[in-house]
This record gives sequence, C-alpha cells and structure tokens, in this order.
Amino acid sequence: MKQQFLNSLVILTAATIWFSSCSSKGNAEAIPVEATKTEEADMVDLSEDQFKTVNIQYGAIEEKKLSSVIRATGALDVPPQQLLTVSSPYGGTLKNTDLLQGKPVVKGEVIAVLENPEFIQLQQDYLDYKSQLIYLKEELERQQELAKENVNAKKTLQKASSEYNSMTARVQGLKSKLGLININPEKINPDNISGRANIYAPISGYVTKVLVNIGKFVNANQELFEIVDTRHLHAELIIFEKDVPKLKIGQKIRFLLNNETKERFADVHLIGREISAERTVRVHGHLLQEDDNLLPGMYLKGIVETGIATTTALPDKAIVQSAGKSYIFIAADEGNNEEKATDEKKEGATEKHIPFKRIEVTTGVSENGYTEVILPEGFNRKIRVVINGAYDLLSKMNNVEEEE
Repeated sequence: MKQQFLNSLVILTAATIWFSSCSSKGNAEAIPVEATKTEEADMVDLSEDQFKTVNIQYGAIEEKKLSSVIRATGALDVPPQQLLTVSSPYGGTLKNTDLLQGKPVVKGEVIAVLENPEFIQLQQDYLDYKSQLIYLKEELERQQELAKENVNAKKTLQKASSEYNSMTARVQGLKSKLGLININPEKINPDNISGRANIYAPISGYVTKVLVNIGKFVNANQELFEIVDTRHLHAELIIFEKDVPKLKIGQKIRFLLNNETKERFADVHLIGREISAERTVRVHGHLLQEDDNLLPGMYLKGIVETGIATTTALPDKAIVQSAGKSYIFIAADEGNNEEKATDEKKEGATEKHIPFKRIEVTTGVSENGYTEVILPEGFNRKIRVVINGAYDLLSKMNNVEEEE
C-alpha cells in the first residue's frame, strides 16, 4: 500500500512539472506576438487594383524656402487712453442715468446726474466772492489814484492790493472746483443755483461696466462707469523668450479669432522690454483693418512672419491629420515586401499587396502648397513618401482598426 502511494506521488509530481513547462513555454511565445501587433499598428497595405484606383504617387522630402514664423497666442486689447473709468471728485446721490452695458455713448453727452448740497454752497461762495472781488478791485484802483497824488499812506495801498489778490485766488479756486463737477461758473446767477451736477461721457465708445444705480450714494472718486473706445483695438501677443531675438518692428502678423476662419492682419508696433515669470514677452500689434464688431478680450491665435528660411517640406496633401496628430505615409522597405510575400505564399494568397507605413511628424508653416515638416530622429530622407493618396491610406487603416 505504501509502495503504491509513493508511485502515485511520483507520477503526480512529473505531471505537474510537465504542465508548468508547457505553460511557461506558452507564455514565452505570447510576448513576440504582442510585439508584432504593436509594430504593425502603423502598417497598411493595398492590393494592386486598389493601388491603381487610389492613384498612389511617390515623392521625396524637399528643401523649400518658406516664410519663417513665430507661433503665438494672445487677445485683442485697447490702449489705456481708450479705456476710461468715470467717477466724480465729489460724492453725492445718483439721481439719473440710463446707461446699460453695451450701450454706445458719444463724447460730451450727459450720462448721469449727481445731487449734493455741497454743490449749492460752492455756487453761493462763488457768487459772494465774485461780488467782493468787484468791490476790492474798485478800492484798489481808488487807492492807486490817491497814491499818485501822495494823498494816502503806502500801507493803505499795500493792504488794498493784498485783499484784492487774495480774493482773486479764492474766486479762481472756486471756478476750478465748479469745473470739476461740470458747472460753468460764467452761467451761475442767484436764480439758477442748483444742488445737481451733470456727469459727461469723456470719450465716445461703449459702456462696459455700470457699477451704480439710481438713488445710491456714491463717495468721492468712486468708480461709476467704464467706457471703452473699440475703434483702435490692437493685438496683444505673448511671445516666448527664445523667439524674441527674431522680432522686429513692422513684421507682419496673421491671426485668427476663436470660431472664425477669416484671417486678419496686423503689424508689430511695440516689443515689450520685460520678461515675465513664464519667460514670455508681450508684443503690441496694430490692426491693419479695424472692425467695429471686435471686442477687447477676444482670444486669438497668430503667427509673426520673421523672414524666409530654407526648411524640410512636403506638399500639403502628403500630410494627414488624425486624433490631433500629423502623419505621412512612406513605402515600406524591401525586407517587409519579401516577408509579406512569403507569408502570403504560405497562406495560399495569389494577389500581391503593397505595404505602407505611417510616420508621425510635426508640422510648421504652410505656404504655396507646401508645409514644413519636422521629421523623427533617424528618418531616412531618401525613402519614398506618398504625396498623393495619403488620405485613402489613412481611411483604410481606420476601417481596419474598426473591424478589429
């Protein structure tokens, strides 16, 4: 019985070792299969008939003289002198305004009315001092005449002159204060003194902020409204530090606004002299054609043309886009052709297939039907590149992936 048990144990152990060996062998063979699938992910082939139908044409990487450009982002903006904040040097209660965001205003029109009892006092003081000034002027002239005849003392003339000059300064000071609240001193008389003062639009433009409402008391110099003149917008670009040496005043800027396909133009007007914490510099570009429909803050993508440079390029139709990346197709090498032919012969295939490989590239500037391409390291520039039919190859590759 004991001998029987030992025999069974030996058999079980041998079976376990054999099974483990088979499993290990199976796993070892599975790794090359996965690697092969990964390598073939960028491969696609056409039959001879498909090759003729698609009209595949080959070309080569070329050296082309294209405009050298700097890519940038930014936004539309207005100069400081075209964006004004409206306030009053005196506080008061807002009695009237009909401004709303987006409303156009014309320079000089009344946009609000403030009320403050101090306005009444200022006008009363002005009329009072103005009346006294008339009397002091006449008194000074009388003392000057008496001084010519040596009738009065010199001290009396000096006093009259001092009082006149002092009152003149007071009157001028009140004139300036009244001017700050837009009250014309020349039109003030005892019958039209008012506790209200108009606020006028300092520029023509559009209202972008309304920060008060009727009946609210506002403090002196408190922000009431914001008005922007959009007639002279500029493109504010953000340029990386490495590209700053390429910039020059007068260079052409081409840019697109969000959700637009219309290309707009500007030129470099000012180049910032300070590098930000993000290692960027701001560039101010003047629009070559103004548009009343544009608004400050609109996001833009642009390029600055910095000159002509020789670069590697391909025809536009040789480059295809997929999932946000750029690709080209090349003719697979002879080794791959022979290997595929051998595989087809083993499978009993009779039709010849022509293989292609997809290569990811980085694109640059496009001009006159050609686009700059930055090739992967080690790329053989003598290899044939598909310059006609690339989109058909991409479509077939996508269809095969969907079927799988």
